[in-house]
Amino acid sequence: MITRKAGPALAAGCTMVLKPASQTPFSALALAELAIRAGVPAGVFNVVTGSAGAVGNELTSNPLVRKLSFTGSTEIGRQLMEQARKTSRKCRWSWAVTRRLSSLTMPTSTKPWKARWPRNSATPGKPASAPNRLYVQDGVYDRFAEKLQQAVSKTAHRRRAG
Repeated sequence: MITRKAGPALAAGCTMVLKPASQTPFSALALAELAIRAGVPAGVFNVVTGSAGAVGNELTSNPLVRKLSFTGSTEIGRQLMEQARKTSRKCRWSWAVTRRLSSLTMPTSTKPWKARWPRNSATPGKPASAPNRLYVQDGVYDRFAEKLQQAVSKTAHRRRAG
């Protein structure tokens, strides 16, 4: 997700400050290191880690920040929007982003099927990349629906028991 936002900004000649999720800062820090190795001048691609509240306040109130782009939860997005509204700064929001999961063919073993089972079943759809739609080819729909029903039944049973 970082590169989808950083690429266009850098290509347009903008500097950028990236605040990664607190749970996943290392990929952003590694990308910053790669940018330095690739010759991106110091101060063009910046990564700030720390308290989301403190960083969010700075990004929404600092007059040097001309545009704010956010991908994440609706709750945090609303907080940032409220803060940014006071400064009339340009903003781009992607809240509660979800993805589709396509199944063009039916797996022949259970291992691939389990890999395609939506990961948001274990985390109530919280990850931004959690699929929320399934597209299934007509020829495998009945078998796919049966496998999905079995997986849901097992998941629900495990949760009741544990």
